[in-house]
Amino acid sequence: MPEFWDDAEKARTALKEQAAYKSTVGSWDAGFSALEDAEAMLELAREAEDEEAEAEAARMASEAARSIDDLEFARMLSGPNDKLGALVSINAGAGGTDSQDWAEMLTRMYMRWCERRGFKLELIDSQPGEEAGVKSTTFSVDGDYAYGYLCAEGGVHRLVRISPFDANARRHTAFASVSVYPDVDDDVEIEIIDDDLKIDVYRAGGAGGQHVNKTESAVRITHLPTGIIAQCQNERSQYKNKSQAMRVLRARLYEHEMKKREAEMSEFNAQKKAIEWGSQIRSYVLAPYQQVTDHRTEIKVGNVAAVLDGDLDQFIQTFLLAQGEG
Repeated sequence: MPEFWDDAEKARTALKEQAAYKSTVGSWDAGFSALEDAEAMLELAREAEDEEAEAEAARMASEAARSIDDLEFARMLSGPNDKLGALVSINAGAGGTDSQDWAEMLTRMYMRWCERRGFKLELIDSQPGEEAGVKSTTFSVDGDYAYGYLCAEGGVHRLVRISPFDANARRHTAFASVSVYPDVDDDVEIEIIDDDLKIDVYRAGGAGGQHVNKTESAVRITHLPTGIIAQCQNERSQYKNKSQAMRVLRARLYEHEMKKREAEMSEFNAQKKAIEWGSQIRSYVLAPYQQVTDHRTEIKVGNVAAVLDGDLDQFIQTFLLAQGEG
């Protein structure tokens, strides 16, 4: 249909949806095909009494079944924004240098989770701490259902450990907040009036070579009616930094509007409530014992190192399943 291309924006959206459907169907087909292959191999291995081949077939079947389970779980994510990418902001809280180091540890944890899922992560902005870690960091996550999964991670995360920054090796508690926003498409109408924006440019700080601190390429945008701020200093050009900052601002304004509508309708949504210190969703204890506890689902995991290396699916899936049943 030649008229399909008359509206480039609609054509782009339709092709994106088509690609998503093809990916889903392809994943289902691949999962069931792998399961059938594993079952056939297992049958042959048993006939030949080949224990090594039987063990390999069982492993293949387990992996195929896990992939199908993941697809079944993704099918449950039916919210209007669940299929979208995500914008994630991590901010250090109470705890000084320890909290800034903790914010950087959380950033790495989510980077590793993205790698495990094959999601693409792009750093948008990072404000380094005075001694270590980061005061705040913002990054985008591109992948199917990235927002649907990561919205479960929004809240306050608490770390308890022997501080590497304390000469007396005392135990410290640090906090960092994680905020997750849907990376809304351009076709979602978010009215942003130029007169409502205060745009500041400044010299970027932190690592980056000679270019950093020589040009005013970093951009901070303040939406005056709401006080919402978005900034970016990761790109080398002021134009690109402004574009990325507007992307973040757009997502935050969208989230702000959704919260306002929920309040007007008197609908309480536990996942969307404002983040407050002391209402941590998860604690990561490294001393005197080692355990990660999700306070919403009561899941406890002793392998803290694996969790900090991105093994988060059990927390995310259990929480989302519980919300779906509620």
